Amino acid sequence: MSNTNELLNRINNKYSSMSKGQKLLATYITDNYDKAVFLTAAKMGEVVGVSESTVVRFATSLGYKGYPEFQKALEELVRNKLNSIQRMEVTYGRISQSEILQTVLQSDADKIKTTLEKIDHNAFEMAVNTILEAKHIYIVGIRSCAPLASFLSFYLTLMFDNVRLLQTSSSSELFEQMVRIDKEDVIIGISFPRYSMRTLKALEFANNRSAKVITITDSVHSPMNLYSSCNLIADSDMASIVDSLVAPLSVINALIVALCMKKQKEVAKTLTTLEDIWGEYQVYENDEINYIDDSIKIHYAKLEGMENE
Repeated sequence: MSNTNELLNRINNKYSSMSKGQKLLATYITDNYDKAVFLTAAKMGEVVGVSESTVVRFATSLGYKGYPEFQKALEELVRNKLNSIQRMEVTYGRISQSEILQTVLQSDADKIKTTLEKIDHNAFEMAVNTILEAKHIYIVGIRSCAPLASFLSFYLTLMFDNVRLLQTSSSSELFEQMVRIDKEDVIIGISFPRYSMRTLKALEFANNRSAKVITITDSVHSPMNLYSSCNLIADSDMASIVDSLVAPLSVINALIVALCMKKQKEVAKTLTTLEDIWGEYQVYENDEINYIDDSIKIHYAKLEGMENE
């Protein structure tokens, strides 16, 4: 059963046994769930013509722990249908200006926590090994996901010489950059609601060419998973004007660190070379350079010594 339809299915299954007031709520929500998502329990009761307690009992009769959990189910139902103005109404309808900093940071912390609890560790290890074994590594992320794709590409480029960040100004340009992708390659697609059709098409194209597909997305029901064999799931619930990408970034950080540990020698050598270049061409002021950690230098020196024996 899809998460998107779960609430409506619960309502349909329970409708015949509902009270008159609950049936009024069921009808209103079924017909106006895009409006209902903005309402508190008291306001929904006022709109429908029932008491607040009836609204709360309605939520619990559907199997939810309370109205807040029911409201999250409503958000899941409409998350792909909301425009930016409606998202703003959701946020400012529930959070006062003085609570924004605390609320947003706490929400982000909760997303990282739930992501850690739910993420598939086997899928994570598979992603690491797939990337290590790939002939070419393609990365695609569009709109708000573009910075995540760029961040991942930047660090993978320090480890591999076969990384290609796909530029996505048009669909045709996207396919032109992937025209040689094949079964020895991997593509990493990053997409969160509202999902990008161009990213989905890129993954479909790669899958049709027998390339391996890794997705970083928000749900097992994400359309991005249609073509992937390895799904890294990170929470990015609709709760603000902007999508929270903190949990996806943490997953990407973990992926980078895991790969870095597998490629310690290459990374240390690359960073040593870069430090020399940055110094020679005065890329950074002296007080801004983050020098390579001494332990990495020592480890690399030992490896060099072993090779020369």
